Amino acid sequence: MRLSKDFFYTIKENVADEDSVSGNLLVRSGMIEKIGNGIYAKMPLGKKTIKNIENIVRKYMDEAGANELSMPSLLPMEVFERAGRKEAFGSSMFRLNDRYNREYALGPTHEELFAIASMNKVKSYRDLPFTIYQIGSKYRDEMRPRLGLIRTREFTMKDSYSFDKDYEGLDVSYKKMFDAYHKIFKELGIVYTVVKADTGAMGGLLSEEFQAITDIGEDTLVLCDNCDFSSNLEITPCINDKKNIEKEKDLQMVETPNSHTINEVCDYLKLDIKKTVKALLMNIDGKLVVLFIRGDRELNEAKVLKLLNVRSIGFANDELIATSNAVAGYTGPINLDAKIVIDNEVLNMKNFCCGANKEGYHYINANIKDIKFDISGDIVNVKNGDICPNCGKNLVFKKGIEIGNTFKLGTKYSESLGLNYLGDDNKNHPVVMGSYGIGIERILSAIVEQNHDEKGIIFPMNIAPYKVAVVVINPKEEKQLEAGNELYNNLNKIGIDCLIDDRTERAGVKFNDIDLLGIPIRITIGKKINDGIIEIKTRKEENGEEYELKDTIEIVKKLIV
Repeated sequence: MRLSKDFFYTIKENVADEDSVSGNLLVRSGMIEKIGNGIYAKMPLGKKTIKNIENIVRKYMDEAGANELSMPSLLPMEVFERAGRKEAFGSSMFRLNDRYNREYALGPTHEELFAIASMNKVKSYRDLPFTIYQIGSKYRDEMRPRLGLIRTREFTMKDSYSFDKDYEGLDVSYKKMFDAYHKIFKELGIVYTVVKADTGAMGGLLSEEFQAITDIGEDTLVLCDNCDFSSNLEITPCINDKKNIEKEKDLQMVETPNSHTINEVCDYLKLDIKKTVKALLMNIDGKLVVLFIRGDRELNEAKVLKLLNVRSIGFANDELIATSNAVAGYTGPINLDAKIVIDNEVLNMKNFCCGANKEGYHYINANIKDIKFDISGDIVNVKNGDICPNCGKNLVFKKGIEIGNTFKLGTKYSESLGLNYLGDDNKNHPVVMGSYGIGIERILSAIVEQNHDEKGIIFPMNIAPYKVAVVVINPKEEKQLEAGNELYNNLNKIGIDCLIDDRTERAGVKFNDIDLLGIPIRITIGKKINDGIIEIKTRKEENGEEYELKDTIEIVKKLIV
């Protein structure tokens, strides 16, 4: 790449509408350009960097025995209807109709299509196992695209799918992909952890996420400071096994004027918030359900959906609340005319405060014996310092970017779509599937989040768009330009990706741009070229060192290795 002639630009100032370090630096370096909300174009340098990431992913997919193919992005809606996922994706799916009014979707994922495509291959148990994959675009109508390339409406995913005759075979295929993921992320140099996760709309038996550890991460990772427990916040069980030996007191209704929130009630009654139970009036699949959790806890909606086996959850409106005797701000579980769900932690509480279903009043000294409820379960998020479900020590939180996931799908899709094989028992059996995804742009974002300084990006050698930048201080000086061109050509000839900055810009501008781009090695050619001397500086070092021009290529080779 010759910066004086090729498509190249940088932006000096921070970008106002980018809310992450990676988004800001990738836009400023001219690697990506924002086209719309959650929509980005990949510029030449960005495209080249992403291609380097894809090549590493492809290397280990091929090594694990997976075969690459390419699926369309425009998918008939009937595909999702057959699998029962049209409603599951809901408004997050981009939908359109053709000229004949047939309904289509821009593919948010491809489990169904891979299953259908495999039907021509799979007839007998002898046709299994195999794994196929693609690297292509996905589309999701995100409600709030944010954080640069981390949460977008169009993104690139490597998705692979394994097909086996039984669950023993799935275990083998799953481990191959799981091990391949470790190799991929290790070669990419990402600091990551693996956590158990909710299977969500994907369904199946098991979901694990590969999470890059960063402060900007969307996901809350729950880890143990004593053992190897790791989990996504959504599915981490809240353990409440301490026996409460407190003696139960008599229930009492007390006046709590103008105290609608838990904090207001605690202030008025001088109570510890852990001695309160708050009500959450929810619209669950169109019906009023009142959830009761300890006052300082946060509701975990994923747990509620799974516990009640329902599809949607949101706050109830006034009309729905009016179907009960609940009083907003004063709702409690005693004599409440509505479906009641109690968090497990509340079962172990004694002498707690809760709403009295009467304006301006609460109960104190309430106990579980005073309540008639429909169901109880674990429906809250764990907190920093809660008990590890493995060893009983304290849990700690970190933030992460989900860069990969693995699912044991089982027979969810093969049964709904009719993907069967003839077994050695001469009977039809559903194929057992696994699904494995990697977010390509998310990897790029994670690498930048983990590798940057005040000057810009610090790319690992194998990810950088170019390994070497040759900077000619004064291209009007014939000897400098001649030496720069020769070095540039020789490095590229031996397969070392190199760019040359031969622009008529000030030296400081050139150095700043190369630092912003994160190029690992900078070779500076200035006045000392008359004495056969150049400077070599790595991106991670503050200062460079002088070397003889004739030794440059050998020195670069050693730095790259």
